[in-house]
Amino acid sequence: MKREQIDKAHAEDLYAAILQLQTVEEVESFFFDLCTPAELEGLVDRWRVAQMLVRKMPYRQIAAETNVSTATIVRVARFLNNGNDGYRKIMRRLGKIED
Repeated sequence: MKREQIDKAHAEDLYAAILQLQTVEEVESFFFDLCTPAELEGLVDRWRVAQMLVRKMPYRQIAAETNVSTATIVRVARFLNNGNDGYRKIMRRLGKIED
């Protein structure tokens, strides 16, 4: 999905709300209220896949370990390598990568 496809004002309101969360417990509560279990599982899966991809794990190994489809792995890889730098920026801040 492209940024221009999202209602900017409402999206910024959501992003501002997320920035107000101060603890892991607050983030967890907010996301459990905001997302369905399937949506949250998808977010967790994509984040896990992104971390495995930066460690250069093969797609088949990632699929086997996560039960995520190769289509999802390809999609995450595309955004990891040609997206908005969101994955890598957060991984750098968390000390998960140094690139």
